[in-house]
Amino acid sequence: MKEEQAVGRREFTLSAALAALSGVAITISACGGGGGGSPTSPSTPTTPPPAASGGDKQGLVATNHGHAAVITAARLASPADVSLDIRGTSDHPHTVTLSAAQVSSIAANQRISMESTTDDGHSHTVTFN
Repeated sequence: MKEEQAVGRREFTLSAALAALSGVAITISACGGGGGGSPTSPSTPTTPPPAASGGDKQGLVATNHGHAAVITAARLASPADVSLDIRGTSDHPHTVTLSAAQVSSIAANQRISMESTTDDGHSHTVTFN
């Protein structure tokens, strides 16, 4: 009988990032982390988010259920460390922390993916560009 092996969040995130960089499509069916607070119907956008207005950059939030990640044009023009509150219309918060170097990369249209904080029993991967 074949033995199944559980994959931790860190291993999954690394594998997903490597697959994304190689052009493989990834579908995530639900928020991870277990617990009773996980949403029941997350949706995973299959297309990039619409361009934010005025030079702002909007991130793609994996397994999204109302969260929004936006870096304003002003922050992109003067890169510094930033903590984004990605609550959006969701009933719970998450935070994504970006270094000044990552903000500069996003401003230069380079792809950056970061894991949010774990709140309400789960986290989200946010990808810019």
